[in-house]
Amino acid sequence: MIHFEAMLTLSAIGGTLALVLLIADRFLCNYGPCTIRVNEEEPFTIQGGGKLLDALYDQKIFIPSACGGQGTCGYCKVRVLEGGGPVLPTELPFLASDEQADGTRLACQIKIKQDIAIRVKEEFLHVQEFQATVARAQLITLDTREIVLALGGDAEIEFRPGQYIQIFVPGTGETTFRAYSIASPPSRKREVELLVRLIPSGLGSTYLHSIQPGDPVTFTGPYGEFIMDESTETELVCVGGGCGMAPMRSILRHLGETTPGRTCSLYFGARTAADAMYLDEFRRLQTEMPNLNVVYALSEPEDSSDWDGATGFIHESVRNHLSDSGKRQLFLCGPPPMIEATMTVLDEKGVPTEDSFYDKF
Repeated sequence: MIHFEAMLTLSAIGGTLALVLLIADRFLCNYGPCTIRVNEEEPFTIQGGGKLLDALYDQKIFIPSACGGQGTCGYCKVRVLEGGGPVLPTELPFLASDEQADGTRLACQIKIKQDIAIRVKEEFLHVQEFQATVARAQLITLDTREIVLALGGDAEIEFRPGQYIQIFVPGTGETTFRAYSIASPPSRKREVELLVRLIPSGLGSTYLHSIQPGDPVTFTGPYGEFIMDESTETELVCVGGGCGMAPMRSILRHLGETTPGRTCSLYFGARTAADAMYLDEFRRLQTEMPNLNVVYALSEPEDSSDWDGATGFIHESVRNHLSDSGKRQLFLCGPPPMIEATMTVLDEKGVPTEDSFYDKF
């Protein structure tokens, strides 16, 4: 009985302290109006006390952030010129030593307490917010949904193959975005196609697997640093796994429309034949693109009795089939272990690091 009463007393004390801290933060930590300057743009003024990331979003400056401002993705990097305060321990895992030296910070971890000046990548100042409607949606594997978003009004989106957008996830109580690669080719300026794998309890995937045709969706974009080498002398090699198919599909469909004679390859890893999404489509594309090489590999072939293609992990197929010489540009998208294993193979084959681009998810 005494033990139980002690627990109740401690709980009451803890609750009281939490309440006191909330009240203190609300009424005592009044930082007043603070000015934010972004690059050479006209500065704007906000009430201090909030996160820098939220302040930027309120001004329609959409820098990447895939974790809802929780400090777990490391995407929302800005360079602080003055007024950011000390670097927090939560930021250190995402900042290289040279970034720490030049003032790079995570916008979601900076609390506005004074006037602040920052620099962001110039391209982020041109990222737009789009209102769209679900045009079509279908399952293409047991857990992966293909979703087509039609842009509202006269809006059009300009993007490069290999880029991504950030979907706003409603109903979370805060500004929450999740990043998804674009699967459609850039020629389709009035719509965006996505591939979304359902992750149990995942905010973004659960939301995108629940929406239906006609539902509204808000997103920002485009994002991504991949720039395709336009030289027809350069072989373009795409390596993907799972929903890493999305940017590969955008890239290869774009090549099919613009330079169908270009030498290019697709290496795609799946667990079973049921997960080998779009295989028939790429086989048809090969009839239009004579220099397109397509290699699918199954990591669990025992569950696919009719499969007669490659088996094993996809980086092994890259090792077996990718040439050891020539000018190549590689784009990789998939689970981190796949990316790391493939990068080891590329190093073995002498592919310069600067010729390889990748997105981990």
